[in-house]
Amino acid sequence: MCDIAALSAPIGESERESILDSHKLSKQDYEEIVRILGRVPNLIEIGIFSAMWSEHCSYKSSKKYLRGFPTQAPWVIQGPGENAGVIDIGGGYAAVFKIESHNHPSFIEPYAGAATGVGGIMRDIFTMGARPVASLNSIRFGDIKDKGTLGEKHRYLLRGVVEGIGGYGNCMGVPTIGGEMSFESSYNGNILVNAFCLGVAKKEEIFYAKAEGVGNPVMYVGSKTGRDGLGGAVMSSDSFNSDSKALRPTVQVGDPFAEKLLLEACLELFKQDYIVGIQDMGAAGLTSSSFEMAAKSGSGMRLDLDKVPMRESGMNPYELMLSESQERMLICAKRGCEQKVIEIFKKWELDVAVIGEVTDSGVMELFWYGQPCARIPIDELSNSAPLLDRAVRELKRESDKVQNLRTDLSAQEVFERLLASIDISDKKWVYSQYDSSVQTNTIVGPGKCDASVVRIKENGAALAMNVYCDVRTCYLNPREGAKLSVAAAGRKCATRGARPKAISDCLNFGSPNNAEVMWEFKEVCEGIKQACSALNTPVVSGNVSLHNQSDGIDIYPSPSIVSVGVLPDANATITSALKNEGNALLLVGEIGADFAGSVAQKLCEGRIYGEVARIDLTKEARLWDLLCEENAAIESAKDIGKGGLAIALVKMALLGGKGVRVQSGLQSWDLLFAQSPSCVVLEVAPQNRAVIESKARALGLCVREIGVVSAADICIDSLRLSRERAEELYFGSFAHDVM
Repeated sequence: MCDIAALSAPIGESERESILDSHKLSKQDYEEIVRILGRVPNLIEIGIFSAMWSEHCSYKSSKKYLRGFPTQAPWVIQGPGENAGVIDIGGGYAAVFKIESHNHPSFIEPYAGAATGVGGIMRDIFTMGARPVASLNSIRFGDIKDKGTLGEKHRYLLRGVVEGIGGYGNCMGVPTIGGEMSFESSYNGNILVNAFCLGVAKKEEIFYAKAEGVGNPVMYVGSKTGRDGLGGAVMSSDSFNSDSKALRPTVQVGDPFAEKLLLEACLELFKQDYIVGIQDMGAAGLTSSSFEMAAKSGSGMRLDLDKVPMRESGMNPYELMLSESQERMLICAKRGCEQKVIEIFKKWELDVAVIGEVTDSGVMELFWYGQPCARIPIDELSNSAPLLDRAVRELKRESDKVQNLRTDLSAQEVFERLLASIDISDKKWVYSQYDSSVQTNTIVGPGKCDASVVRIKENGAALAMNVYCDVRTCYLNPREGAKLSVAAAGRKCATRGARPKAISDCLNFGSPNNAEVMWEFKEVCEGIKQACSALNTPVVSGNVSLHNQSDGIDIYPSPSIVSVGVLPDANATITSALKNEGNALLLVGEIGADFAGSVAQKLCEGRIYGEVARIDLTKEARLWDLLCEENAAIESAKDIGKGGLAIALVKMALLGGKGVRVQSGLQSWDLLFAQSPSCVVLEVAPQNRAVIESKARALGLCVREIGVVSAADICIDSLRLSRERAEELYFGSFAHDVM
């Protein structure tokens, strides 16, 4: 048994400064804690306040700017504030989804960090009663092609992250059906690993995180608690330096086999009327789950911490409250149903214990073998977290209009180098490590371009989902870059024929102590608000990750956007693979000299600069109408994204095993590589061409035929590639770069 007297004793003045420093609490924070408690706190209480008031849990620097996000629509069942967002997908079913970051742990320990990121986001989904049916990821690394130790390090990080994502997801039997990745020097000291999961449930069987009903038992289920992940929430709320490897103990260790058992046990439990609420023990572990459940219900709670199942000997209340051991849930059960709950979890060979009860005190009371060790007002802790009004300073970048690509390379050289570039080339080396077909519902999986799609067998519909962030345009112009990212994520769903319904966002930024970073954050939030309002895709869930800085270098502003779209008939899914020789290729949208932040600009000039494209969100919405309302007349479709029109056409050709003959009509060859928004290529059978053109023009969209599908080679204006050469460049380059 631990020395409870020492842990429960008020912290002394001599040790106060060092304790506050190690818990990332300021003097002002301490004074507020004393006011709330009406006394000097002990070490357990300091740890709890530190975790709950961390950036990771309280959003103290970001909440100011998150207010005002559009969060409601007739199809939104649950918006932000729960474990995940929920939308109606028809037929009595709902989609439950969210994206979250696990950046800091993945940089310290790539396999474990990425794996537990996947595990954590899956628990957020099934804790709401939904079976996970699809996962995506968004991962970003530094100069991976560097020939020295930096490149070696990031190749190691990439291998570890990919193995962690694949290992956990594959063991869970949840298909990883898509994702995105990018490489920029700003991530040299701080990689990004964002994990997304989507589940499906009946609308009337959604569960929420609440603990109410005086006398109802509070139950611990899942794996035993250890010391792994101790202090993880606080660690993730600070920036890195060259000594960050010392933080390894704060990285959790995951067990996907235990999580699989927990998933099945929870889904079995949800079929019965035994519980009031349930919450994943994620960041800050037992602390956040217990306080959040009680706070949402205005309740109090008593916890007997000595009853918590423990993996290690000699653990104490401080460690039990702050451990972030994986695969654990906290349940508020109905009084009298305890044994029924225990039987279910014992059947699945999981730990289960009654560790407390709901009270009407409004206070969290912690006990250790009958002795009180902490007492904290729940509402005050939850609602008194500091809300910071950090300094904001506008960041000026070179914003002159870029009229063309400045390069000595020929059009053919740019074309081939782009196709083989690390930004554009096929990532089979990555996605082949993921099981994308398990559950047998995947219609469009990884490597097939644009959004991925899963069938919902229960109602015959399909869900399209895409994760996207244009980090380069967000760097040049955060507000416009955010608009472009929201629109592109939705457009990639619309090219599948699926109507985008909502987004989840993961806002990754540098240190909030940097006024320019806070300006970037403010601008990105405003861009998301404007785009989501105009496109009618509310924000239903998300995550903020700040302090992505290492040795004073901040990452690019990186708002990862996941758009989820609904297609009522799964059989009507559009793909990006060309279908039939002789079909017409239509360009919808207008291509301009949009080179700022493009892959071609970086390739040709070695830097990014200039005024980014301004998107017309009204036209974007009309483009979605065209794609979703006329999907039956469209054979294949592809968004014009990285690399521009030329690269989009090559990808469509390679996916379909066809060629193309195209005369673009563009004024200069470099426009073939411009990244103009709201532009797509459509393959249309001759008899349907007039239908599409008429509809597009009625919507005020520019549309014209640029070529036809051919049998073999790729011919785009002056550009020529045999299909064999194109396959070699596109499919064979990435593995060579990273191995």
